[in-house]
Amino acid sequence: MNTLDIFPLIEPDPDDPAYRLVTFVSEEPDCDGVLALLHTVTDKDRHAGDLTPHLMRRRNGRWELTHRLRADHRASYQLHPFHGPTPGTTRADWLHVLDHARPDPHDTEPRLPARDGRHPSSVLSLPEAPAQPYARRRDGVPRGRTVSHTVAGRRVDVHLPAGHGPGPYPVAVLLDGEMWGQVLSVGDTLDNLTADGAIPPTVALLVHTMGPGRPEDLSCNPGFVDLLADRLLPWAAREFGATDDPRRTVIAGQSAGGLTAAFAAYRRPERFGNALSQSGSFWWPDETEFDEGSEWLTRRFAAEPGRAARFYLEVGLQEWMLLTQNRHLRDVLTARGYELEYREFNGGHDYACWRGGLADGLAHLLGSPAGMVSTDSHTSEPSGA
Repeated sequence: MNTLDIFPLIEPDPDDPAYRLVTFVSEEPDCDGVLALLHTVTDKDRHAGDLTPHLMRRRNGRWELTHRLRADHRASYQLHPFHGPTPGTTRADWLHVLDHARPDPHDTEPRLPARDGRHPSSVLSLPEAPAQPYARRRDGVPRGRTVSHTVAGRRVDVHLPAGHGPGPYPVAVLLDGEMWGQVLSVGDTLDNLTADGAIPPTVALLVHTMGPGRPEDLSCNPGFVDLLADRLLPWAAREFGATDDPRRTVIAGQSAGGLTAAFAAYRRPERFGNALSQSGSFWWPDETEFDEGSEWLTRRFAAEPGRAARFYLEVGLQEWMLLTQNRHLRDVLTARGYELEYREFNGGHDYACWRGGLADGLAHLLGSPAGMVSTDSHTSEPSGA
């Protein structure tokens, strides 16, 4: 291989300037095949029972695979060399693949860390993907600090802004806090946002929700939301000067956490005046669980009077299992007169996308007049797939 080659190789699509041809390469010498895992794109075909489009081909002494992707696509990805037959598509087979897949040795962007002992992922950001100016640690930015506590039996990591004093401070409740804090270092993002004036100094409560109780906590559970509203927020006010003003309080989550963030604004708008939902699981529950059918929360918003709450919703164009339901909630909230910012990004169910969207959402909902992001409400038009 020419040492000047950089992979994945990104080339214009000669048939459409809105697309790129992206060629992934592996030089694994001793294997029977290599599977390229492009987040959510590969998952869709795995769900359909066919991984063939993601098997690299042997060419010129190396493994290669070319995808045609729109020029604003962003995704984490990994490569999985394997021996023997092609990996299967059952859940057990897929978990084995995820446990062993590795980042691309040719990648040039900083890698996306993982948890549970898995390898980090490489990140593909095509030229027109949305900028993520706050995601990486910067030199010269005043640093906040993070302290760990247990509140009502729950682990909570609290990120305090640089120069933290008596307050009151805006407060951001981040669900799946162990991922955002311990793995993704969201404190750097918060410090960057604050340093740029995109948000005022803010107390962030990183609530651990990725344990065995996650399916119960993050499924429109009134008890869990009441615990956050009646135990966590008052505790943060006493200990760290967090505000009790719902207009300066954000709850944020992804997937089932996104569902829960919206539910918190529905159930307790006097405490959670801002909901930031990324790729929210608004299909919940499965039609077999309740006689009422799916999209329970969306139907509640449609049937009941509006609440004093603002929303920031985003979803990926590749999220075939969530896109329709997020658009439905957007339409219902708009019809009911809610203040709403809605965005669609060209990516999947992926922290590589969410870490940028989280920063944008916090800036939109908490942004001060001196900030770079206006808090004026508008609904973005959905972009094409």
